[in-house]
Amino acid sequence: MTAASSVHADGGAALIDGKAMAASMTAGIREQVEHLVEQGHELPGLAVVLVGNDPASEVYVKNKAIQTHRAGMKSFMQMMPESTSQEELLALIEELNANPKVDGILVQLPLPPQIDAAAVTNAIHPDKDVDGLGEVNTGRLALGMENGIVPCTPLGCLKLLQSVHEDMTGMHAVVIGASNLVGKPMAQLLLRANCTVTVAHIYTRNIEALAREADILVVATGKAGLVKGSWIKPGATVIDVGITRVQTPEGKSRLVGDVVFEEASQIAGHITPVPGGVGPMTIACLLHNTFQAASRRRASSEG
Repeated sequence: MTAASSVHADGGAALIDGKAMAASMTAGIREQVEHLVEQGHELPGLAVVLVGNDPASEVYVKNKAIQTHRAGMKSFMQMMPESTSQEELLALIEELNANPKVDGILVQLPLPPQIDAAAVTNAIHPDKDVDGLGEVNTGRLALGMENGIVPCTPLGCLKLLQSVHEDMTGMHAVVIGASNLVGKPMAQLLLRANCTVTVAHIYTRNIEALAREADILVVATGKAGLVKGSWIKPGATVIDVGITRVQTPEGKSRLVGDVVFEEASQIAGHITPVPGGVGPMTIACLLHNTFQAASRRRASSEG
């Protein structure tokens, strides 16, 4: 099964299978890791730092460790108590920056209130900032530099789009959501792909009309069911980044996106499901970034 799956939602849109694409990417990274080892290099290593015991974060971290091993790389788990001070966390990051076995560092968000997340993110060496959220990599992306590390979720969205559109030149892309984590870097990547880009947010006036102009619609607001089917341009490609757990009338819970899938899938040309769309690609792109960081470090040490 390819990423742009032949499976269709009832009535129309082809599903963009992020789960299948992520599995293919992970398998490819494993092959690249094996080749690196055959050349006499050490395995790439990813350090994931979790502060506190947030249940959702614990699940994310465990899944990242599993996928890191699946890609043939080493995983270094760093668990710290909720009471950890900012100074203690920064000291750990300094150690990881200096550790030659660690190629990538990710600090799981959110952090406890006593810790400044921006200070922590920017303490990670830019070449090990595999989340791509530090100021240096943010600047590299904005300037169109090729040596930066791109945030995982927007990079995953781009790869999903590229599985459907070989060339996006001139397409009108509307990004709803302007966060530093997704919306802003997504807009930069779409500009790099020669799209005409509009960035909106939940306070944008006439947002429905704006969304209906989009050939590509990327939604990342965290507001479940924001985008209705009537907002979609017929045949558009819809990337739904949101994921929220909601209660059903029957008292059960289910995961939904920022787009009302049942409505949008009747009108869109291609659409990502929730779950199974952007989520798996975010982790696959984390592995991709870690391998790229490892390759660059090994190449520079040889040079």
